[in-house]
Amino acid sequence: MTVVSGLPQLLVVGLGNLPFPQTRHSIGHLIIDALAARLHIHMSTDRTMGGVTGRSKVTLGETAVSLILLKPKPLMNITGPSVAGALRKSVKASDAMVIIHDSLSHKPKVLSPKIGGSANGHNGVRSIISALGGETQFHRFRIGIGRGPGDAAEYVLSKLPEEEKFYWNGDGIGLDLICNELERIARKQFESQGLP
Repeated sequence: MTVVSGLPQLLVVGLGNLPFPQTRHSIGHLIIDALAARLHIHMSTDRTMGGVTGRSKVTLGETAVSLILLKPKPLMNITGPSVAGALRKSVKASDAMVIIHDSLSHKPKVLSPKIGGSANGHNGVRSIISALGGETQFHRFRIGIGRGPGDAAEYVLSKLPEEEKFYWNGDGIGLDLICNELERIARKQFESQGLP
């Protein structure tokens, strides 16, 4: 974990496909946009970070954090090298990175956090693990999108229902859950450094 000026530093990456916004597969991008709006973080394109990014010192709950948000530019299934490069250029330690991605295995409006483990069939996560040389000890926020009838590829590229957009956006309950989990990770990392 990287600590800057006594603050824990987190890199939060939302997976998605920039050409296909507002789809189930791009829910990671939607959540990054919602975090940026809520926390007043200006986002802009940064080629050195490989996508659209913003950074700021923010307070999550009662914890001050140096937060970096990133929406990688490459398509999700080949996003690994971009994310690995952003990690090296920012927080350095994989346990200071949070990947937000869609999950067919979880019901809609469910946040399932975990650290480590396999990609569970998610090609974006698989690409990141590969680009990190097999490293899996990063945080994942699996965002439930459910599993619709028919072809999974068509389902994930379909538009996210308005109810789910609202849940994860702005003042939605889902965004509160995301912020609470980010605070928990930052607090744990802060305490592991022996800081108050």
